Amino acid sequence: MRPKNRESNTNNRDISVKQHLLLLVIPLLLISLVIFVLVETVNAYLYLSLVCIGYIISYLLTYFIHKQNIQRLWQHLDQVVRINDTTYELVNLSSQYDSEKTFLDALLQKAVNAIDDAEMGSIILVDHSANRLVFESVVGLNIDLLRSIHFTLDETFLYRKTEGRVDKTVLINNMRLINSKTTLTDDEQFVLLNASEKPICSTLSSPIRIDGELYGMMNLDSSKMEAFGEYDINLVNILTSEAANAISLYQKSKKIEVMASVDGLTELYNRKKFDAAISQWQHDPNLASYVVILDMDNLKPLNDLYGHHAGDSALKTFAQSLKSMWHPDYLVARYGGDEFVALCLGPLDKLEAQIIQLAQDLSQLTPAIQFSYGIAQYQHDWQSAFKLADSNMYHQKRLKKAAAK
Repeated sequence: MRPKNRESNTNNRDISVKQHLLLLVIPLLLISLVIFVLVETVNAYLYLSLVCIGYIISYLLTYFIHKQNIQRLWQHLDQVVRINDTTYELVNLSSQYDSEKTFLDALLQKAVNAIDDAEMGSIILVDHSANRLVFESVVGLNIDLLRSIHFTLDETFLYRKTEGRVDKTVLINNMRLINSKTTLTDDEQFVLLNASEKPICSTLSSPIRIDGELYGMMNLDSSKMEAFGEYDINLVNILTSEAANAISLYQKSKKIEVMASVDGLTELYNRKKFDAAISQWQHDPNLASYVVILDMDNLKPLNDLYGHHAGDSALKTFAQSLKSMWHPDYLVARYGGDEFVALCLGPLDKLEAQIIQLAQDLSQLTPAIQFSYGIAQYQHDWQSAFKLADSNMYHQKRLKKAAAK
């Protein structure tokens, strides 16, 4: 986090008047003593005047250079702290982002703001399976135009400038010159340079590596020629390193969130997530909402005859069938054991037709999967609707047992 007393520290970095006087007077007194001892009195005042003028001029030049260096150092430290603040804020607010893309959008916007002279930028992800690059987030650029370009990692200047290692930030101060050496078509080169209101002239491109693997790259662009220097390279190195940590933490937090919301065996929502999602359910004024409870009839016989592996396989098959039939439009969850629950929109005859078809399909498997179900309309009282659907499901189960005798 940003230090609270940074402003006061900045104000105290200058040398005080008393310190200036000490640094000037003490050396001049020593020089005066030496001159009066070694030089004749007639010439001593002339030598002393020349030495004092030379010393004062040298002191002022040295102080000016020192002050400029200190100012640059403080500016650098200020930007480093801003970058750290940026990633700290993003990581701590990561739960507010619905998707990784929105998280990357926020990260890129803050990166552009953190680097002087950066006017635009992009985050390009590496699709290792398809061996291609994808523009995922942009600032000040036309993402639709950029996504029309199909190119691979070895066609990027980052790959070429690092001889395939893609292990450091590279600086391009003449984009037209570097792009002319690519294998991209003239149209694709034109799009790369003109996907913004002002043509891109300078770019900083830095790899983002997560757990040792290349995740993507961050480009920060400017419409000015030679807009960036070595100083900016160092800042971007820090920025992308922190960005990689932020992205990694975001991904891990989302994995933990998914693990807490999803049933490990069937990959459907678990009971906790389903109960929480009920409050977000959107009723349709034209279609009634229905609670559907489904319970496997033959899980215990499957476990007894074929082993628990067969039972688990049947649960997964049943769950995937429900998921493909109703997800993502409706809520579907494993509510516990061999019981599943769904919250769907009507019409009722369509839902019943889907369930009957599902029962027929699952009965054809080897071993067959059998289940009972109950349906009840859900208006505003969830407990009553669930209780009625559960009662209807057990009523159907009892009728099946009676018919089997």
